[in-house]
Amino acid sequence: MLIYKIFRRPEWDALCAAGKTLGAPIDLADGFIHFSTAAQVVETAAKHFASESDLVLVAVAAEPLGAALKWEVSRGGALFPHLYRALRREDVAWDTALPLGVSGHIFPEGLL
Repeated sequence: MLIYKIFRRPEWDALCAAGKTLGAPIDLADGFIHFSTAAQVVETAAKHFASESDLVLVAVAAEPLGAALKWEVSRGGALFPHLYRALRREDVAWDTALPLGVSGHIFPEGLL
């Protein structure tokens, strides 16, 4: 199963340069890296990144993250994946630009 993280371009560039990250400011404040499932990621983009255009969508295989990945109740009582360790560049299965269109972000075909 793939889980998804949305990064602002400078956050993604920093991860690529350093090889790992503890996440965005909200992740640092909460003590874990926030992820979404495919069913949750559109709402995450709309709620937290509504007017932002220079974003990167990152897919990560959940299983290899092992016990560091915890499924916890969050928005609307749904279980969300939270990573309790640094996200390493090698954890990333793929990444792609997440452009902002007229009616919201444009996700890759086949994701939704």
